[in-house]
Order: sequence, then C-alpha cells, then structure tokens
Amino acid sequence: MSHAEDHEGTRRDFLYYATAGAGAVTVGAAVWPLVNQMNPSADVQALASIRVDVSALEVGSQLTVKWRGKPVFIRRRTEDEISAARAVPLADLVDQGAENANVAAEATAADKNRALDESGEWLVMMGVCTHLGCVPLGDGAGDFGGWFCPCHGSHYDTSGRIRKGPAPRNLPVPVAEFVDASTIKLG
Repeated sequence: MSHAEDHEGTRRDFLYYATAGAGAVTVGAAVWPLVNQMNPSADVQALASIRVDVSALEVGSQLTVKWRGKPVFIRRRTEDEISAARAVPLADLVDQGAENANVAAEATAADKNRALDESGEWLVMMGVCTHLGCVPLGDGAGDFGGWFCPCHGSHYDTSGRIRKGPAPRNLPVPVAEFVDASTIKLG
C-alpha cells in the first residue's frame, strides 16, 4: 500500500462525512418550517389569558366574551338560581363530573364545584354545547331555567349541567379566577 492510497482513503471518508453533514443540514432547513407552522400563531398566544371587567354586571345578568375563539358565559346568578342549582340531587344528573378545570378531576357536579366563588354567585362556563358544538341560548332558557341549545334540544340547568337532551357532558368550566373584586382572569 502506497502513501498516496492511504490519503485517498481519508479523502474519501472526508467526502462521505461532509456530504452526510450537508444533507442533514439541508433536510433540517427544509423540515423546520413545516414543524414550526404547527406552533400557535401570535394572535392565539396573545389570547392565552384575558382579563374581563365584570363590575357592571348586575345580579341576574350574563356577559358573553370570546376567549380562544369560543364564547364564554359569565353569569352573576340570583339567590333563586343558586338555590335551584344546589337543590338538585346528584343522582338526577346525566354527567356527575364537575367538568371544572379549577378543581380536581374527580370532583362531583355539585353546584359548589362549578361556581367560581364560595357563595355561588359567579358562574363561568364555555358557551359551547357538548353535543355538537352549538352555542346555547341563556337567560333562563330551557326546561331547567339555565341554557337551551335549540339545534338538538339540550337543556342545561342554572349551574350549566346537562339535564335533558343529547349532550353527554356538562358545559365545561375553564381555568378562571378573580384577580380583584371586579376582574376575572380566564386562562
């Protein structure tokens, strides 16, 4: 084996490694935009959490805000609505889970586990029917004084729990909290 042949082998190895490295960089540069496009857009990231001023919301009224592209119902319930929701036996409920992102996953659908505050005056829920994604009508609609989805006939009570119709689950409660006496933070 001559000295020239020994260099030829190392040159060939270098060319293999250089070609493989250039190919890896090229594939990475081509694939990165495809992977990066799956990240949330800037407008979605900006809506990750919002603050809602509820100081003007009177007892017995509801405010609907848009969060993450979906409606959120914020209701300031009356004493009658709270009493009606708390009087319902859990055995009468279709979905006995709280469906509340603010409490433990195994929490029951008791009204205290769905309300935002201890007194039960504030109720915050996603305004999307759990059957096919319609937006239910509020302000005492339906057979149970809460919300009614006219598309397929789902009836929700004053705590947003499904009571009648094809919807399989209660209206979900998103991550929410009071940051001060008049502001609710969603997300």
